Amino acid sequence: MNRRQFTLAAASVVAAPAIARAQDIVKSSKYTLRLVTLTTGLEQPWGMAFLPDGRMLITERPGRLRVFANGRLEPTPLSGVPKVAATGQGGLLDVCLHPQFAQNRVLYLSYSADGPGGNATTVARAEWGDGGLRAVIRIFEALPRASGGLHFGSRIVFDRAGLMYATTGERYNMSRAQDLGDLAGKVVRLRDDGSVPPDNPFVGRTGARPEIFTWGHRNPQSLAVHPESGKIWEAEHGPRGGDELNILKAGANYGWPKATAGVDYGGSIISPYKSLPGMEDPIRTWVPSISPSGLCFYTGDRFPAWQGSLFMGGLSAYALFRIELDGERYVTEERLIEGRLPYIRDVREGPDGLLYLVTHSDRGGLFRLEPA
Repeated sequence: MNRRQFTLAAASVVAAPAIARAQDIVKSSKYTLRLVTLTTGLEQPWGMAFLPDGRMLITERPGRLRVFANGRLEPTPLSGVPKVAATGQGGLLDVCLHPQFAQNRVLYLSYSADGPGGNATTVARAEWGDGGLRAVIRIFEALPRASGGLHFGSRIVFDRAGLMYATTGERYNMSRAQDLGDLAGKVVRLRDDGSVPPDNPFVGRTGARPEIFTWGHRNPQSLAVHPESGKIWEAEHGPRGGDELNILKAGANYGWPKATAGVDYGGSIISPYKSLPGMEDPIRTWVPSISPSGLCFYTGDRFPAWQGSLFMGGLSAYALFRIELDGERYVTEERLIEGRLPYIRDVREGPDGLLYLVTHSDRGGLFRLEPA
């Protein structure tokens, strides 16, 4: 199937009856847009991924994996999803396809899972089968486990070399982010079977976990691969202020909590430093917080003036952010659909070149942005 055939097939599966759905006109600096409601039948959706035939997988935090196809949400969740610890911010979180999914039918789920001592951010590998998942294997766990339900991170992406990156939050225990013997507050890099690449930056270092690619993170819920450079971009929640956009560098320390632009929720100072030698400064910092979640670079042809823009959900900002870049330099941003949707948790470019969003609420929805 060539790219045009794929695009047409995907569009027919995802978009068929959308003209009959609720629509809302939205203005941006470059386009007049239509916000189309595709479904509001989701419970706290968190992540999404497009299958090669255009169907969409959507995770629901309580522990369900749903399929959206032919313009409707299929009523029965997929079987075989591992048991999750759906407490606080934890549960079933991201979903990501293997780069060779069309051949091997392998996908990955991130979630919080219970075990001795508490729960932890976990990644499982599974095979797509008829009506569900099979051969589900846990391939990573952000040890040590801890009690509580905060800061799991949990985004997953693959780079051009076929290596997997997964984010872990510091579980609301800031000191863990600076401990290289602890997998919380990190971005890890793994092979597709969960084993450690031999060129990871801390392989062979005494007292350091070899899975770690970067450290000093608070609660990273955004990852994307730059379409030209192949570098991994990441965004994370600060405390009260201090949300960050970063470009990941092997072995780099991103500062939390030794360097931050935020303060604690009660207003007390966490650190007097916004920047420190030997630690990476963010590309962009938000004060007050916007609560970034979800991240994608736009490469499609439905919005030519947006090519190269970075899109990101802002949970507490009630907006979709479009960020303009000059190479690796932040230029400006605009807030789209501000106040129209609650808690935009994830944003993806579809195979049809349109933008898809999910909103994290008990009556969560799937939405599409298209030219008006």
